[in-house]
Amino acid sequence: MTQLADPNAQDTAWSGPFCVERHLAHDADDQARAIAGWTQEYDQLTPGRFEGALTELCLDHLHLFAESTSHALRQTCEVRPDSYWFGIPAGDDACGRIGARTIAPDSLAFKPGSVEFELVTPARYRIFGIVVKRSVLLRHASEVEHMGTAQSLFAQETLCVGKARKARLCNALDAILSDAPSSIAPLSPAARENLQSQILASLFDLCMTDHAQAAPLASKPHRKWIVEAARAYVLEHRDRPVAVPELCTHLRVSRRMLQYCFQEIYGMTPVAYLRAIRLNGVRRALREASAGDAVCVQDVAAAWGFWHLSQFSSDYRKLFGARPSDTLREAIGLRAA
Repeated sequence: MTQLADPNAQDTAWSGPFCVERHLAHDADDQARAIAGWTQEYDQLTPGRFEGALTELCLDHLHLFAESTSHALRQTCEVRPDSYWFGIPAGDDACGRIGARTIAPDSLAFKPGSVEFELVTPARYRIFGIVVKRSVLLRHASEVEHMGTAQSLFAQETLCVGKARKARLCNALDAILSDAPSSIAPLSPAARENLQSQILASLFDLCMTDHAQAAPLASKPHRKWIVEAARAYVLEHRDRPVAVPELCTHLRVSRRMLQYCFQEIYGMTPVAYLRAIRLNGVRRALREASAGDAVCVQDVAAAWGFWHLSQFSSDYRKLFGARPSDTLREAIGLRAA
């Protein structure tokens, strides 16, 4: 397998519109050319008018897409050289093939960049693709998941993960592509970072179940220290959103250990805790608004890493008992009085 990059290497962001884009195609090769960052060619294998659909989201170091194709295809593919591809079939019955290996409905497929491979897919096939920058993947494995190496996990071209767990990931990816902004509203840097962390965590949760070795449990005083240190770090940086990977790197603990400690001490996940801190950051910004300020709830939410606006509004109302627009209106009214 191709070696993953040095986790300490300098990362430059991939270029992209940082928003969801949708494409329709009536020719297999047009479909192939629509996917950003790939060198590929599609051959249509079954007769009839081809129909293809593509929905994709480019982040700084990760590219997510869902592809639907109407006819059986033989695809010659090569992803960008500094990356790694994960292919997740969306259906529960039809089987594709990568090289000589079958991609079963309960499996994922993997391939490093700069390696040409053949993908054969049946008619009416839908697949999610996740392309991750190699150095980012390795850094996440080392600093967030505390894996010694990601290479043993992705040594094969396919990995059985189970239909139910794969379906949960597909549903999560569908929600991201359905709810993220369209091309008129690019994601903010904080929202992009949050989404990338969420997607990587979901991938490792799916892939590591049968491979991760149980880490020794920290003592209770140390578990309390982890939570207190995490809380102190978040409050020290409460003027900006802090994500779980940043906490793991700062505290030198794995994501699973951090989650265990928060569940034990606070009765909530670190994700839920950080979401509450971010919601308070939004509320604080809205309450400081004046009539002359050009303050928009959507812009403030985006600055704090919220990209799913309906979910953000629901979470805000649940926590504070009011809509974010009500908070803004009340603050402007008080200052105008």
